[in-house]
Amino acid sequence: MTDELSQAFADLLDEVRGVEQRVREADPPLDEADVLDGYRLAFSLLRVAVDAYVWGDKDKPILVDVISPYLKWGGDNADAFYQLAPIDPQRTYRVTGNRGDAVYLSMTVYGGPDDGRYSDRIVGTINDRTLDIDTDGNFEFILSATPQSGPWLALEPDAVFALTRDYLTAPDTDRRPQWKIEAIDPPPRRHDDRADLTRRLRAARTWLSEQCKMLPVRVEPPNDIHEPFPVPSQTYGWAAGDAAYAMGAYQLQPHQALVIDGTSPECVFWNLCLWNPFLHTYDYTHERVTINGAQVTYEPDGSWRIVVSDRDPGHPNWVSTAGRSKGLIWLRWFLPEETPARPQCRVVDVAELTS
Repeated sequence: MTDELSQAFADLLDEVRGVEQRVREADPPLDEADVLDGYRLAFSLLRVAVDAYVWGDKDKPILVDVISPYLKWGGDNADAFYQLAPIDPQRTYRVTGNRGDAVYLSMTVYGGPDDGRYSDRIVGTINDRTLDIDTDGNFEFILSATPQSGPWLALEPDAVFALTRDYLTAPDTDRRPQWKIEAIDPPPRRHDDRADLTRRLRAARTWLSEQCKMLPVRVEPPNDIHEPFPVPSQTYGWAAGDAAYAMGAYQLQPHQALVIDGTSPECVFWNLCLWNPFLHTYDYTHERVTINGAQVTYEPDGSWRIVVSDRDPGHPNWVSTAGRSKGLIWLRWFLPEETPARPQCRVVDVAELTS
């Protein structure tokens, strides 16, 4: 007799092993630093999959961190904290919190299949511009399918996950926002049986598989940034619904720098990040591989110039490649008044910037 639980467990571990195969067999071959990151990525994806699907409890959810300096996946960055919890659209939840020093925070509810496949739409978003926040920074609202008299985020029949986003301009020193979600009238005991755990393991495997389908990512041509995407009317996966984005790539010799000139519309937050082909940042605990709008030194006309290079050119807006000769560039603008203009790029010799 086949043990379905044992098979689901084995299949999940096989999916993790498959990450190594994807890394080792990438065409064209990955640079050594990206290969090492690929091995680490396997464990980041497994950790999120286990927290979201194996442990996650819709009856009594707990918001857990899914991004950190040692937990990188899905387009992370140095300025944000993300937390995730599964939800049941038939339940009612009370969400409380304190904004801390965040310049932007939100909770987004995603809808779609509930079997590990990536969410295919946003059910709703509530952010600090629509929350009732008191003078001490506290807030409260309800998640439910039935309308509420106070602050309320509506749930629809396909709602599956809630994701928080907290952005700080000085994350090393700013006070991090605090969130809590609690079900109203949860059951007294967690449901637990072999069939349920089998379903959870299968969902975790599916989620991990879907994450890997898009990796590694390559953007052409190098040393350019594409036209920014406007704030979307629809999103895929766990993307934000109130941000504009732009993506590019760089490929530089050790003596070269990429100079990026641009402007940013009025917005609550923006940043630029360097990513590996798995869409995660280089190690920002040692050097600056991302920069945000509050850290940027602006030109007199309000424009900005960011310099990407391995060597420090002495420019205030230098972003280090951390020894990577090529990589991805990602920009995001939260709640922009308009779609940002396309940044302009040019390759120069680092000596030109230091002379």
